[in-house]
Amino acid sequence: MQGWLTPSIISLFSFGFWGLFSKLSVDYIDFKSALIYQTIGVIVVAMIGLGMVDFKPATASKGIWFAVLTGLAYALGCLFYFIAASKGKIITVVTLTAFYPSVTILLSCVLFNETISVKKIIGMLFAIVAIFMITD
Repeated sequence: MQGWLTPSIISLFSFGFWGLFSKLSVDYIDFKSALIYQTIGVIVVAMIGLGMVDFKPATASKGIWFAVLTGLAYALGCLFYFIAASKGKIITVVTLTAFYPSVTILLSCVLFNETISVKKIIGMLFAIVAIFMITD
């Protein structure tokens, strides 16, 4: 198995459970509280990560800023995901928000001059069709 495949599969299932657990949380508590408690879960994983690097994280300032921006984008995404999950059907919310790789693909084309193949464009079109088919 390739080095990226196993972590990708674990990530796939982790995000799948994340979608389920987020809906369950907003069924019992408000979305703001759910975001706070989710952040505690992130901190637990971060502490494990600190242990994995012997509490000596890398200090390249450019990498730090991009990592902080990553965290901000993630937190904002989670906040609005919780709002959507609390107001809509989780099947629809998860399907629509799972389209986020298309945003990354388009940004990569614009910012990094990466090419997008016809196969990827067709895949993105199928994803859009799937969103409309699943949405009530």
